[in-house]
Amino acid sequence: MSAALLQVQNVSRCFGALRAVDGVSFEMGGDEIVGLIGPNGAGKTTLFEVISGFLAPDQGRIVFDGQDITGQPSHLLARRGIGRTFQIVQPFPELTVLQNVIAGVVGPNRAVADPAGEARAVLQRVKLDHRCDVLAGRLSLPEKKRLEVARALATRPRLLLLDEVMAGLTPTEINEMMAILRDLRRDGIALLIVEHVMRAIMSLSDRLVVMANGRKIAEGTPAQIANDPVVIEAYLGRRHHGAA
Repeated sequence: MSAALLQVQNVSRCFGALRAVDGVSFEMGGDEIVGLIGPNGAGKTTLFEVISGFLAPDQGRIVFDGQDITGQPSHLLARRGIGRTFQIVQPFPELTVLQNVIAGVVGPNRAVADPAGEARAVLQRVKLDHRCDVLAGRLSLPEKKRLEVARALATRPRLLLLDEVMAGLTPTEINEMMAILRDLRRDGIALLIVEHVMRAIMSLSDRLVVMANGRKIAEGTPAQIANDPVVIEAYLGRRHHGAA
């Protein structure tokens, strides 16, 4: 792992009596793909909300590129280089695909000489440039997933948080998305991925962080996680263990 780009330090977040994230710590380098996995309700998306500035932690710190960014709002973190997608894709349906991405290009208040040109280049990276002039509301689910990634990419992130971008896709569509994500890593973007498609996340990730009931219960390589008895009991089940 290269020098830490992201450090999550003893982070907790409560909603009333519910401790959705409970003392979670991990870090990742600027050249890594890290998977964040666990059963529904484990706290993964809440942790994403904290890292990306949509929620402030009740305890702990988030450090990005050596700077304490704890509690900073999402629009400032986008300028710093943290982009994210959302589990429920919500493009602007009455805008074209290109216009949706242009909104991401200019969103962090950057001076961009050619927003449309930059947006087209982003769409090429996610293999959606042939749909530039189509209204976003008319896209298929796989195309909307790619548009969601493109809108996040348009902010020029160094770290991209991906929340279930492969949910609902066919095996062929999953393979295509995996190829896109590997290309992004080769382009120098670190990826933190929440995903339930185990075939994909096990193949993509350099390391996995496993959560259950708000806590981190394991961390390691995919091979280590696949054979961890605590993880098998809490999440993977014996079917995945037998296939590992």
